[in-house]
Amino acid sequence: MKTGERRMAFAKGLKIGLPIGLGYFAVAFSLGITAKKAGLSAFQATLTSLLLNASAGEYAAFALIGANATYLEIAIMEAVANARYLLMSCALSQRLSPQTGILHRMVMGFAVTDELFGASIAQKDFVSPYFYLGMMAIAMPCWAGGTGLGVVMGNILPVALVSALGVSLYGMFLAIIIPPGRSQPFLLCLVLCSMLFSFLSTVLPWVCSISTGTRTIILTILISAVAAFFFPISEQNMQKEETGE
Repeated sequence: MKTGERRMAFAKGLKIGLPIGLGYFAVAFSLGITAKKAGLSAFQATLTSLLLNASAGEYAAFALIGANATYLEIAIMEAVANARYLLMSCALSQRLSPQTGILHRMVMGFAVTDELFGASIAQKDFVSPYFYLGMMAIAMPCWAGGTGLGVVMGNILPVALVSALGVSLYGMFLAIIIPPGRSQPFLLCLVLCSMLFSFLSTVLPWVCSISTGTRTIILTILISAVAAFFFPISEQNMQKEETGE
């Protein structure tokens, strides 16, 4: 690829990555409030967002840190929560030119998120690594910066306002759950079952004695396994989801 084509691809990535980055900043701000409640400093939270580009994964990590979970519990939970990125990476690799070098592939693999993946899959031709780097160049700083700012503002704002802002992160999860839940009733049922079992695990004898991190891991694996067994997603539907149809 010539220098001019690289610049054009990078500029296109910046343009498409701008609205993604702004959305990341807003969500990451609320995530920073959660990190602050878990006892993390602004530097620690910002570094976490730079190294772990996953909203649900980071929220799970901060929640487990706040619950004094062990390193092993956090590691297992992160592996479970972020397993879908392995599938996204495999799908994205099929859209890259065979001439794409291993270094470019590794850099792109460092920040495979739902939004960047969707924007890449929507491209008609091969995905240029410079296009992806353009999106990363604006999306990742917004994500990390929003998290750090959330912690800083959490230390400055009144406690009541910080608690109110902390609730906004749940709005993100509702926005993720409600649209597919309306078209797939079984998915909504699974969410409600997850809430019920999560509550029961805190009051049932013996189960409530298990640490919060371990309970979360067990419920996540069991419910996901049951859903995958009884409600498998066909290959055709998977392809539609990847292409955004």
